[in-house]
Amino acid sequence: MRLRSVFFALSFLLMLGLMPLLSAAHDGHVVYVAKIDGTITEYTADQFARYIDIAEMNHAEALIIELNTPGGLGDAMMRIVSEIQNSTVPVVIYVAPRGAIAASAGTYIAMGSHLIAMAPGTSIGACEPILGYAKNGSIIKAPEKIRNFYTAYMRSLAQESGRNQTAAVEFITEDLSLTPEEALKAHVIEVVANDVPDLLKKANGMRTRIPVDDRGYVTFNFTNARVVTLEPSIKDELINFITNPSIAYVLLNLGIIGLIFGFLTPGWHVPETVGAILLVLGLIGLGYFGYNSAGLLLIVLAMIFFIAEALTPTFGLFAVAGTVTFILGGIILFGSNGGVYLVSESTYHLLRIAIVVMAILLGLFFLFGAAAVVRAHRRKPEAGKEEMIGEVGKVVEDLDPEGVIKLHGELWKARSRDGSVIRVGERVKVVEVNGLTLTVERFEGGE
Repeated sequence: MRLRSVFFALSFLLMLGLMPLLSAAHDGHVVYVAKIDGTITEYTADQFARYIDIAEMNHAEALIIELNTPGGLGDAMMRIVSEIQNSTVPVVIYVAPRGAIAASAGTYIAMGSHLIAMAPGTSIGACEPILGYAKNGSIIKAPEKIRNFYTAYMRSLAQESGRNQTAAVEFITEDLSLTPEEALKAHVIEVVANDVPDLLKKANGMRTRIPVDDRGYVTFNFTNARVVTLEPSIKDELINFITNPSIAYVLLNLGIIGLIFGFLTPGWHVPETVGAILLVLGLIGLGYFGYNSAGLLLIVLAMIFFIAEALTPTFGLFAVAGTVTFILGGIILFGSNGGVYLVSESTYHLLRIAIVVMAILLGLFFLFGAAAVVRAHRRKPEAGKEEMIGEVGKVVEDLDPEGVIKLHGELWKARSRDGSVIRVGERVKVVEVNGLTLTVERFEGGE
C-alpha cells in the first residue's frame, strides 16, 4: 500500500513537471527557423518536407525558412511549393542573410509561400527556364511551350497570394530581378527585416497571403514567441555542398584521376582509394542535380586518351584529343536530359569556366607530368650495394692492397683492383662489390 502511494505521488510530480513542456509545445508560440542554402534538388525537397513535419508535430506558430539559392530543378521546386501549400503550419520564406538570393526556382518557392520577407542586400527574381548546354557550349533556352507553362504557373502563384502578377510574369519573360525595397514597393514581398527577431516583430499581426491547409487564413501571433533553430545535419551539409554542379563536376573528375593515377602507379593504394570516394561523391551530387549519361561516357573516353598519352607519349596527340573530348563531355553532361532547370545563368557560366579550366589542367598534367611519373615508378629500383658501383669515396686507411675507405659517411673495407697501394686521402671509385668488401680503383676525376 505504501509503495502504491509513493508511485502515485511520483507520477503526480512527474506530470506536474511535464505540463509546462507540453504547454510550451502546444501553445502555438513556437517558431521554427531552418536554413536552405544552395542548389534546389530533390534532396532540398526532402529537407523542406522534414522541416515542415517537425513544425507540424510541434504545433508551431510558423516555420521560417532562410533561403539562399541560385535555383535548381523545376520538378523539385514544384514539389516544394506543394509541400508548403499543404502544410498545416504557415511557412515564411526569408531571403537571408545579406547577399543572399532567391533566383529562379527560389523565386517560385517564395511566391508559393504564406509570407515573403527579405534581408537588406538580397535579391529575388530572374526565373527564365533553361534546358542546359547546347553542343556548342551555349545555354539552351526553354522552348515557348515550356516558357508558357512556367509563366502561367508563376501567375497562378501570384494571383492566389494577391501579389503583383505583372512583376511575377516579368521574372520569367524579362528575367526581372528586384531588391528588397523594390520588391516591397511592387507588392511582391511583405516584409524587409534585418534578422529573424526583426522579422517576428514586423510580421506580428499580419495575415498569411494564402490559406493554411485546414485552417484558412491565419494571423501571426509572434508575441513572446520562442524561436527554435533547426540545425542541418552533417548529411545535409555534405549533400548541399556536393549538389553544386561545379563542385560535383570537379569531384567526379578528381575521382577519375585518382583511380587512373592509382592504377598506373600500383602499390601505394592511396590515390585509388581517395579517387573512389571522390568519384562516388561526384556521382551522388550529379544524381541530385541531373546529368546526361552521354557526357559521362565522353569524359571516360577523354580519360582513356589521357592514359594513352601517359603510357605511350605521342608528343601531345592523345593529350589534345583528350582535352577536346573532355570539354565536349562536360558540356553534354549538363545538356538537355529531359528536365527543366530553373537556375541562374551565372551558375552555368561558372560551370563553363570549371569545365574549360579542368580540361586544360588535365591535358597539361598528362602531357608533361603523368608520363614522367609512370616512367619513374616503372624504373627498376637501384638499392643496396649495387648502387655503390661508380660511387667515389676517400681512403682513410691505406689500401695495401686492402684497407678502409669512407663512402657516403660510412666506413667500408676495400681492396685495390690491381693490387697497387693507395694512400690515405686519395679518392677511389667503386668498381665491384664482393660481400662486404668493395673493389676500387684510383679516381683521377679531380677534387
